[in-house]
This record gives sequence, structure tokens and C-alpha cells, in this order.
Amino acid sequence: MTHSARLAKSCFAGWEIYIVTDSPAPGDWPEHGFDRVSPVPTLAERTVALAALGYEVVDGATWEWHELDDGDTGPVRFLGVLDVRRIPSGDGR
Repeated sequence: MTHSARLAKSCFAGWEIYIVTDSPAPGDWPEHGFDRVSPVPTLAERTVALAALGYEVVDGATWEWHELDDGDTGPVRFLGVLDVRRIPSGDGR
């Protein structure tokens, strides 16, 4: 089963990566904060964060960037999206 990893700059603490799961409550989604506003986390940093959350990149997946805006005069935010899957546990589960 694949899930969507999202990389976004939060309103509070800077960049964060989170995994959108089947849980209807975003507070239940696994997340990792990078505790900085700049620079954007590198691919290597994102891969390490995903592994710490128990996920890996789906073969052939690449980050896609979406522009989010609050209207013509509001600030523009960017959201990175990537397909991921749980890292196999090795115990047959």
C-alpha cells in the first residue's frame, strides 16, 4: 500500500515532513520537523526523515511541487508530494 509523503513549511517551526495515512485525523499522521525555515531540506535529509518514520520512496517516485495560494494577493506556499510505502519489517508482516 502506498501513502503520500508531504513536505511543507509549517506556520510555526519551519519545514516538516508528514505521511498521509488512512487515519481521518491529521494529528495521527507520522511527522518529522526539521526545525528550520531555510534552506529547504535536502533529498538526503528527507530520505533519512522518511526512514525514521518507517517509510521509503516507492520505486520511480519523484517529488512533485504544488503551489498553494490564498488568492491573488496572498502569500504563495509550496507543498512537496511523494509516494512512499512502509519499510518492510522483515518478520513477514
